[in-house]
Amino acid sequence: MKEKILKFAEKVKKPINKLNTKRNDNTERFKMTNILLSVIFPFFIVCMAEINQHKYPSKFIIFCAERPTVMLFNFFMAWLIFGGLMLLFKKAWIAVIIQSFGYMALSITELFKFGTNGNHLIMTDMKLVKSVKSLTSFAYIKITPILITYVSIVVLYALAVFWFNPKLKMKIVKRIAPGIVCLATCVCIIVVPAVSKPVYSLFDVDQTVASNAFKLNEKFDNNSFLAFFCQTASENLSNTLEEPENYNEQTVSTIMDVDVETTGSDNVKPNVIMIMSEAFADFRRFEDKLDLDFGDTYAGFDNVAEQGYRGTAVVPTYASWTVRTEFELNFGLPVRSINDPNMPQRVLLDRAQPTVASYYKDWGYSTAYVHPFLSSFYSRNRVYANFGFDKLIFDEDFTVPVNYYGTYIEDKTVFNQIEKLISDTDEPLFLHTTTMQNHQPYDQGVNPEDEMGNYLTWIDHTCDDFEAFINNLKALDEPTVVVMIGDHYPSLKGEDSVYDKLGINGNNCSVLYEQPFVVWDNCGLDYSSMPEETVSAFYIPYLVMDLIDTPRDSFIQAMMDKMDTLPVYSTNYNPNIGKDNELDVLTYDRILGDIISSNAIPDELYETAEEAEE
Repeated sequence: MKEKILKFAEKVKKPINKLNTKRNDNTERFKMTNILLSVIFPFFIVCMAEINQHKYPSKFIIFCAERPTVMLFNFFMAWLIFGGLMLLFKKAWIAVIIQSFGYMALSITELFKFGTNGNHLIMTDMKLVKSVKSLTSFAYIKITPILITYVSIVVLYALAVFWFNPKLKMKIVKRIAPGIVCLATCVCIIVVPAVSKPVYSLFDVDQTVASNAFKLNEKFDNNSFLAFFCQTASENLSNTLEEPENYNEQTVSTIMDVDVETTGSDNVKPNVIMIMSEAFADFRRFEDKLDLDFGDTYAGFDNVAEQGYRGTAVVPTYASWTVRTEFELNFGLPVRSINDPNMPQRVLLDRAQPTVASYYKDWGYSTAYVHPFLSSFYSRNRVYANFGFDKLIFDEDFTVPVNYYGTYIEDKTVFNQIEKLISDTDEPLFLHTTTMQNHQPYDQGVNPEDEMGNYLTWIDHTCDDFEAFINNLKALDEPTVVVMIGDHYPSLKGEDSVYDKLGINGNNCSVLYEQPFVVWDNCGLDYSSMPEETVSAFYIPYLVMDLIDTPRDSFIQAMMDKMDTLPVYSTNYNPNIGKDNELDVLTYDRILGDIISSNAIPDELYETAEEAEE
């Protein structure tokens, strides 16, 4: 057996040695060709990565003519990277393969991402690389002849470099220092604000601060792919959350020096069910601009709203980044106060958090979080374990029969799970659920190309099941309050989407951050104190607490007082609203600070709550 392996290795080795001998001959024989291949490569790979975005060379040429300095920036960065790799590895084919793979992988990812949801690729998206399997279920991955052609051209170029074999003859001691300098310069341009800002200004790279997704997309149009990716990376890296200058115990105590209204009477504690419905949005507001027949699509939602309260809340995200809205509803805090990260859970310290669920837990509630998707996505299983939930139920944990509608577990299954938890729990239940049924892709239906039609079919299904769920709660005859709100408008294809037809841009997109929400109860609550005006989503937990007359500490009171003076605090909705020091300090205190604001509910209110239980 050993002899056979050796013979096979010998057979393989001979052609490899022959090939390498020929390649080494090519290094000396085709010196001018090798110089050209090496010199041209940075220009070549930049052009291929950019043409892949524009799809057609003509559009790319127009961009080059309109924004030549931006292209010079791209070439400059590509030269630094290639020069550094060439110096470190000596052989050009290694540098070419590494850089070609990186540029084209990012370019293809950007192409699919924008084609899927109309949002462009930014550096923070790379944090989801571990969840690539989950992401592929969201995306429209379409391998086109044009894409195959462009990738093939890049592969052929790499093969040519491999064959002609250009390489440096410098010793490693002379190569390593300048190689590191080239790569370090590239890193500094992106990472160090003192370097990046003047460099971007020199090349006229658009550095406009994008306050919403549409303005971000407009920046992409000005910078195209590579410069956009670099500039937004610099922006995100410099946007780290810092401790407020006036953060200390005295400042927090002053903010919370409010008159706490006496609450927590002997009222029965109702179950509180918070439903954050994936991509639920009411497009009827655009009915006069869309050639669509909504019919009874939203009838179930409307029927429930007529039995309770219907309001409008501003959510902090559009088309994606569900966890932004989830953060606001679970913490009762604005994402604006932590610089609007796409994934707020990555900002949190790994410790028990003072969340909305932790309040209910203190009030004698059983608490649960239900999400019909992978527990590892957004690291929810690890991060949300600190949120005060007694139970975390993900797709593999459901205790009711699981059915799918489209790609994901249907809302009806989630509602059935909630009903079972209510029935099986002796204590009153506080539950937050983030649904998945209406998540993209919206290519499943009679017409796969009719995204909007398919989406509305699913919304119709959600509304009907939501109404049926409410009717089932009536039959259970257990005091319950239900809140339902959509996390964001749906992700639709980047080109020729309904948002393009509506003429939505960075200046008029505020309407896409407004979401209707419904509050329903079967215990005779008085909705007269509920706001008529639009409020930020992070205030909703306090509205519910006020409705059911929960115990109130000075933090809750301070937040309710703040709602009266600043009902909306959202960068995406209105970038002109100035920073609010009180909200920023309290938010920092609770997620990264010393939690000074969690000053515990007054003892007398605890006693009142305990008496009510007895």
